[in-house]
Amino acid sequence: MARQNGANEDYIKPIRRLVVSMLVLCLFALFVLWRIDSPRVERLRAELVDWVVPNMDWALVPVTETVKLVRGFQSYAALQRQNRDLRDELQQMKAWKEAALQLEQENAKLLDLNRVRLDPALTVVTGQVLADSGSPFRQSLLLNVGGARDGIKDGWAVTDGLGLVGRISGVGDKSSRVLLLTDNTSRVPVTIQPSGQRAMLSGDNSSLPVLDFIEDVEEVRPGDRVVSSGDGGVFPAGLLVGNVVLARDGRLRLRLAADYERLEFLRVLRSQRKEPITAPSSLIGPLLPEARLEMPEEAADG
Repeated sequence: MARQNGANEDYIKPIRRLVVSMLVLCLFALFVLWRIDSPRVERLRAELVDWVVPNMDWALVPVTETVKLVRGFQSYAALQRQNRDLRDELQQMKAWKEAALQLEQENAKLLDLNRVRLDPALTVVTGQVLADSGSPFRQSLLLNVGGARDGIKDGWAVTDGLGLVGRISGVGDKSSRVLLLTDNTSRVPVTIQPSGQRAMLSGDNSSLPVLDFIEDVEEVRPGDRVVSSGDGGVFPAGLLVGNVVLARDGRLRLRLAADYERLEFLRVLRSQRKEPITAPSSLIGPLLPEARLEMPEEAADG
């Protein structure tokens, strides 16, 4: 076996050398042929190219496919970069969309404030909510309008674009506090329509204040409209407050018309307080003769 392998190696080496030598000679001859500047050699080169190139398409297939594969990878990398850029632009567009929606909501609320119909005798001051200082024990807000700059006074009614929110309870130079209708200390006299029943709206720190002291409960139905009655001179009459609902505990409560979840701009109603009666005797006319006869002599002399 050793001799046979050695014999094979002896035959292979000369053959390998012969093939390499012939290949080198062919390449050298091809080089010389391509460098000769002669019309006959040029025709020979043209015929050689015409014969070799069409028959070498199969050899160019791997090169062509490799070029296509490289171009595909380059296109994929370009698409990946474009996709990343588009995702970044989409994030920016989402941020702009959110800002546009917030501006649209603020604009809609301001338009709602402008569309609210109020008593012509009432003037308003529009303020922006600075902070929500609500707590489990107190429901209130802070507005950026105050007494020194805007003439705000305690007790004035506060509304949003839909309904009554509360009243001013505490005034500073440049800010004021709004006590909400849902606060536990809030009491507002109201009128239930269309029955005309009088009631007292009492806050209990929940989103549905209670309707107390209703004159005739049987005349009240869920869905009835509730407005401020104006009794006591705290709030102007006719301000929309909400609608009656029947709670699970069986009590009549009020679903407020104001959107308490999105209180951003509020209107403070300037209500002129009624002048106090300092001379009640001037409102009473002279007594008739019949009434004077019926009164005791001491009262008549007085």
